[in-house]
This record gives sequence, structure tokens and C-alpha cells, in this order.
Amino acid sequence: MKKKIAILGSTGSIGKTLIEIIKKNPKKFDLILLTANKNFKELFKQAKSLKVKNLIINDKKGYEFLKKNKLKSTKVFNDYKILDKIIKKKIDYTMCSITGLAGLEPTLKMVKKTNVIAIANKETIICAWNLISSELKKNNTKFIPVDSEHFSIWSLIKEYNINLIDKI
Repeated sequence: MKKKIAILGSTGSIGKTLIEIIKKNPKKFDLILLTANKNFKELFKQAKSLKVKNLIINDKKGYEFLKKNKLKSTKVFNDYKILDKIIKKKIDYTMCSITGLAGLEPTLKMVKKTNVIAIANKETIICAWNLISSELKKNNTKFIPVDSEHFSIWSLIKEYNINLIDKI
């Protein structure tokens, strides 16, 4: 069975890397959602080559372009508030690679919508870890940090009782 995947920030370097992996294994993955802030041309190219079901683009000009040039089986939106309507059942995997605090809202929404969430955005983790951690537990969602610094810390401390660590 194909793994259902969402990539938040698919036009950045991490999103593009994941797209390349998916392209090499198209029978293993079903892309439910790709998102971008402004790079609508790259998002359109990704959607076209991968037959993505849903796109979210924040940029108004990009939204108008994607709506006008929309692919038959792809729905286009310009707001993360639509996530509840797009994803009704938990999907297998979400990559959150939206930079800065802009990634916080969609990350928190996707924690509820996915079995595994990979986060490549240290600002989101630093600013809202208590909230994210609480939502992960509540929704039984597994967490994988992807950025090198927080992946290193995560991989080191998972072997220890967190209560014994005073400072990192």
C-alpha cells in the first residue's frame, strides 16, 4: 500500500530533496499535499510531475496562477485553515520544512493529521516545543527532527532519562 505523504514547504531544499526520493519510488508514495509560500512555478512543476491531490500557496499572485492553470486532479488553496477539509483521516508522513515562525500554525495542524511528523524548522521547535510535545502525545504522533542541530540533540538525549538532564 502506498504511503500517504504531505510536504509543507516543498519548494525549499529539504522539500525538493524529499520530492526527488519520491520520484525515484513513485509506486510507494501518494502525495496528498504540497505547500509553498511564493514559489508557485516550482510548486506547479512538482504538482504536474507527481500528480499531487492538493496544493496550498500563500502568495496571492501564485494562487491566481495555480487556479488558472490548475491540473485536472489537483485542488488549489491559499490558506492552511483548509487542512481540516483536505485531510480527513490521518496520513502516514508529513515533512514540515516551512522556515521561521510561519511554520508553527501548519505544523500544529498537521500533528493532528499524521502518524509521523518530521520537522526541519528549528524556530517552530524552539518557540513552541511544549505545545508541539503536548499535541504529539495527545494525537499519538511520532516526531522526527530533521535539521542537523536538533536531530543531534534528539538522538543523543533519547537514550537518557530527560529528568536527569539539567542543560543542553
